[in-house]
Amino acid sequence: MYALAVNGSPRKDGNTYNLLKEVLVPIEQAGWETEIVQVGGKEVRGCIACYKCFENKDKRCSVDKDMFNQVMEKMVRADALILGSPTYFTDVSAELKAVLDRSGLVSQANGVLFRGKIGAAVAAVRRGGATHVFDTINHMFLMSQMIVPGSTYWNMGIGFDKGDVVDDAEGMKNMRHLGAVIAWLGKAVKENIESYPQP
Repeated sequence: MYALAVNGSPRKDGNTYNLLKEVLVPIEQAGWETEIVQVGGKEVRGCIACYKCFENKDKRCSVDKDMFNQVMEKMVRADALILGSPTYFTDVSAELKAVLDRSGLVSQANGVLFRGKIGAAVAAVRRGGATHVFDTINHMFLMSQMIVPGSTYWNMGIGFDKGDVVDDAEGMKNMRHLGAVIAWLGKAVKENIESYPQP
């Protein structure tokens, strides 16, 4: 099985990355293939609402001048998606918002490609606003008929400077628990995905 973590922070090895990395530890221990893809700080354009994805139905966005389709290909292959973002004025980074909007639409255009996948949101925050980040990510998951697991608290870690989040013991414990739940849930989903209810 394959778990894809998408880092929406432009700080490649910053707090969001550290949270995502912690989530993946128990997933890797369960024998899954894992990967972290960096989109924060990269060129990922927003959706232009051309709706060509509904015409083409090729599991891609028709705008092919940035890295989005490379990320989308991995998202389609993944059994679990863990999307992480820093908190920017109580919301996700611009790059992650672009990924959410475009991947959600391409998924819908191609028969709901994300149906039955596991989706987890992760937020890094200095002080407040992380629950809105959490909500923004989960809105796309829930509209895409994904399975969203819970953990011991909202999936967020507190820190400002690069690496501060590793000192948030509760946040890091939550990430490890989230990873364990994803690994457990993945096994159950894998055994029953063929019977996932169709709309």
